[in-house]
Amino acid sequence: MTLRAITQPATTGIVDYLFIGLHGWGANGADLAALGTYLNLPHYTKIFPDAPLPLPQVPGGCMWYDFPAGYDFRSSPQVEHQADLQATRQQLRDWIEATAAAMAVPLERTVVAGFSQGGAMAMDVALQLPLAAVLVLSGYLHSDPQPHQPSSPVFMVHGRLDPVVPIAAAHQARDRLQSLQVSVAYQEWDMGHEITLPVLQAIQEFCQGL
Repeated sequence: MTLRAITQPATTGIVDYLFIGLHGWGANGADLAALGTYLNLPHYTKIFPDAPLPLPQVPGGCMWYDFPAGYDFRSSPQVEHQADLQATRQQLRDWIEATAAAMAVPLERTVVAGFSQGGAMAMDVALQLPLAAVLVLSGYLHSDPQPHQPSSPVFMVHGRLDPVVPIAAAHQARDRLQSLQVSVAYQEWDMGHEITLPVLQAIQEFCQGL
C-alpha cells in the first residue's frame, strides 16, 4: 500500500542504507523530515511517511491510531485490539517492505525510527522485520513486542522530564525488550517530549556505526 511521504535522497547518489522516520500522534511526515536535514548520513536515503489516518482536530495532522477516552500512559491500557491499529499495523509493514524493495535496499540495511506513537509502531511492527536497527524516541509499548529472530538492535532515547510519555514507560519498554533478548542501547536525557540537536547527533553516530 502507498503512504504519502517526504524523501530526502542520499547526497552521494549511492544508496547504501534506508532511514524511515515515523512521526507521532497529530503530526505528519514533515515534522520529522525537518529534523532529518540535520542528520549527516550521506549514504542514507531518508523517507518520512504520513500516518494513514487523519486527525481532524489538527490541520494536517495524522495518526497511526486514536487513543481511547481517558487514555493514560501511566496505566497503559491496551490498544492492540483496536480496529484502526490492526489496519495501520499491516499497512505499515507492507509499506516498509515495498519501500525497501522499490529503493533496492535490503531490509537488513533499513533503519526504522519512531517518535512517540511512531516509536510504539516501530517496536510493534518494525521489530518484526530483519532490519539493520530500530530507533525508539520518546516511545512506549502499546502491545507486547514480538521481535524477529535474530532481532534488530534497538537504540532508545527518552527524556527524564517528558510530560507526555513518562520515563517509566521507557523503562518498561527497555526492560521488556531486554527480557526478549533484544540488544538495547538506552539513553536518558534531561529533556521533555522532544528530539533535541544532541539527540540527533547521537542518532547520527549510531547510524554511522551500523
